[in-house]
Amino acid sequence: MFDLTSGTVDRPFLDKHSGAAVVSATSHIVVIGSFAAALLFGVSTEIPEVPTMIAFVAEAPAPPPPPPPPAPSVRTQSKPQPATPAPVSGQMFMAPAEIPIGIQPEPALEFDDGEGEVGGVPGGIPGGIVGGLLGTVLPEAPPPPPLPRVPKRVGGDIQTPELIQRVEPIYPPMAVAAKVTGMVILEATVSETGRVTHVAVLRSIPVLDSAAISAVKQWRYQPLLLNGAPYPFILTVTLTFSLK
Repeated sequence: MFDLTSGTVDRPFLDKHSGAAVVSATSHIVVIGSFAAALLFGVSTEIPEVPTMIAFVAEAPAPPPPPPPPAPSVRTQSKPQPATPAPVSGQMFMAPAEIPIGIQPEPALEFDDGEGEVGGVPGGIPGGIVGGLLGTVLPEAPPPPPLPRVPKRVGGDIQTPELIQRVEPIYPPMAVAAKVTGMVILEATVSETGRVTHVAVLRSIPVLDSAAISAVKQWRYQPLLLNGAPYPFILTVTLTFSLK
């Protein structure tokens, strides 16, 4: 028995054989662990990877052929329905009036057979002018004025009317001093009464034109009658100026 009361306990020292046994056991454990790790690594590399998800996509089916067009339908015109007003609160609802079919002739106006307005015209219409006179006849519109007659040029079938008044031209003193002579031709327009109203120069001598026009405007002719009616006319007048 050991003496527990003593203050010291003797422990045996490990010898050399005990240390070699510990080193050998450690090396065996390391070798076995390395072999197991290599075996596990080789097995893990040989196992094929399994895909996590595989999706199969099928082709879309061909679209069905379009349906045939519908047969044309005959549209019937529906008669318009009269709008029904919404009833207002506090008022009685009334049914809409019937729409007449077609156009009905209006009744003829009936006039009162009694006495009309004082001073009215018999057979007048309502709303006429008050104070009309019995038997009043509106004056007729005056006839339009006759159109002016176009002057006729004498010659051929139309003979020149007779000259009833002739005034000779006065020879201008300047023309006499210059010894100017010659023939002046004029065209005269005569009115329905035979008076010369217009004179135009057809052949001119400047010094003598004024004297020739002044003389011809004083001439008078007989009126030109065609079918019994007077007409204005146009004629040519020739005046010769010479010194004797």
